[in-house]
Amino acid sequence: MTGGRVTWPALRRGLVGILRGVRPEEAVDVATAIYEAGIEAVEVPLNSPDPFRSIERLVGALPDTALIGAGTVLDATDVDRLAAAGGRLLVSPNVEAAVLQRAAEHGLITMPGVFTPSEALLAERLGASALKFFPANVLGPDGIAAVRAVLPATTLIGAVGGVSDRDFAAFAKVGVRLFGLGSSLYKPAMTAEEAGSRASAACAAWDRAFAETHHD
Repeated sequence: MTGGRVTWPALRRGLVGILRGVRPEEAVDVATAIYEAGIEAVEVPLNSPDPFRSIERLVGALPDTALIGAGTVLDATDVDRLAAAGGRLLVSPNVEAAVLQRAAEHGLITMPGVFTPSEALLAERLGASALKFFPANVLGPDGIAAVRAVLPATTLIGAVGGVSDRDFAAFAKVGVRLFGLGSSLYKPAMTAEEAGSRASAACAAWDRAFAETHHD
C-alpha cells in the first residue's frame, strides 16, 4: 500500500473470473476449477444469490494466494459486509467515493468501473488499485488507448464487459494486461468442469497474447 492506495497483487495472469449468478452450494467447486486452471482472482457479483455466503465459503476453501471478492458493490454497507466475509477484492460498475473510501479503510483492493477520462481520473485520484474500463467491448482497444494517454503511466488498466479470450491480443497491443471474464467463462447452471475448461482456454490465450507482445 502506497499513499493510501492498495497495490494490485502480483498474480500469474491478469485475469479475474466473474461468477455472476453462482449459488453458495456450487461456488466452491466452480471457483476451485477455475483457480486450478490458472485464474487466481474470483469475483462474485452482489446480484448473485446469497453472494456474501459464497464469498465466505471461497475464502475458506481456496488458498491464501487466491484473490476473492465481490462485484457490483454499490454502497458502503456492502463494503463492510465484504470485509466481514473475508473478501479482499472490490469491483464496482461505477466510481462512488464513499465506496472507495470505505474500501481503503478496510485495506481492500479496488477496481471501480470507468468509461470516460473524467471517471478514470477521479477513480485514480480516489486511490483505485486498478481501473475497470466497462463496457470494454463498446470502447474497444482504441477507445481505451485514447483515455489511457491522459492517465499516469503506472495506472493498471482492466478491460471488462463483452470481452473474451479472443480479444486479449488486440487489447494487449494498447497495454491492457488485466481482464474480467464474465459470461465467456461462466454462466449460471454451468458445471465446474465446463467452467474449468473455459478457464484453461482463457489462460492459454492470455499466455499466447502476452508472449506475442514481448516480441514486438
